[in-house]
Amino acid sequence: MTTKVVMAGATGWVGRALVPAILAQGDMQLVGAVARRAAGHDAGVAANGQPIGLAIRASLTEALDVPSDVVVDYTKPVAVKGHVMQAIERGRHVIIGTSGLGAADYREINAAARANGVGVVAAGNYSITATLMKKFALMAAQYIPDVEIIDYASARKPDAPSGTALELAETLSEIRGAPTALPKSEIYGHPEARGATLGEGTAVQVHSLRLPSYQLSCETVFGLPEERLVIRHDAGTSAVPYVAGTLLAIRRVREFTGLVRVLDALMDETLSV
Repeated sequence: MTTKVVMAGATGWVGRALVPAILAQGDMQLVGAVARRAAGHDAGVAANGQPIGLAIRASLTEALDVPSDVVVDYTKPVAVKGHVMQAIERGRHVIIGTSGLGAADYREINAAARANGVGVVAAGNYSITATLMKKFALMAAQYIPDVEIIDYASARKPDAPSGTALELAETLSEIRGAPTALPKSEIYGHPEARGATLGEGTAVQVHSLRLPSYQLSCETVFGLPEERLVIRHDAGTSAVPYVAGTLLAIRRVREFTGLVRVLDALMDETLSV
């Protein structure tokens, strides 16, 4: 079965890598591309490739007028939720690659997806190795309750923390034990220096650095008396690491109804939701 895909953010950093990757798949067909500033241009040429005869649309509304199965969103934090809800309401499955959404947003998206009978995949990072970093950190958290996250990104990244760090913090908070560090309420001076307190369980401190020379890195630091464990993922300057995981999500999203927020669930041979 061929999956018809709409790519929102087709000329963005990840979109330019995904367009040719989707075109190269025998079981996928690119039927829509969205990028406001490149509207009217050929989607293949805009992705630094050859003409494919598909004009970029200025809005997702226009792209959804063509029959499709899955919408992939790699746009901006200010636009992603509106795109996702619009796609769900139009009966499309959705892959969320854009960061910036919180737990309340995901609850609303999950409810809408279930009501409309579609699946949604939202991973903080579609890199296979970043997914393994998260899996290993969750394993460690079962034994070590003291953990904090350092989130590195470029000086121009508009959201903090990154989707990778946010997803990791929220998941760690659900399984970690009680930490030994003083809570922020007991800190003198400038408690905000301890970072953001994230997660709905036993919350995790997250520290976001935004500096030139960084692309995307996430470091999970665990501490026990007289020893430490650091689990870290570093991404390079291209979007190549995110292609394989996104393609996997496109292939699997139609298997379920509702929201799945972890890519490692899709990496398993069977999916339980």
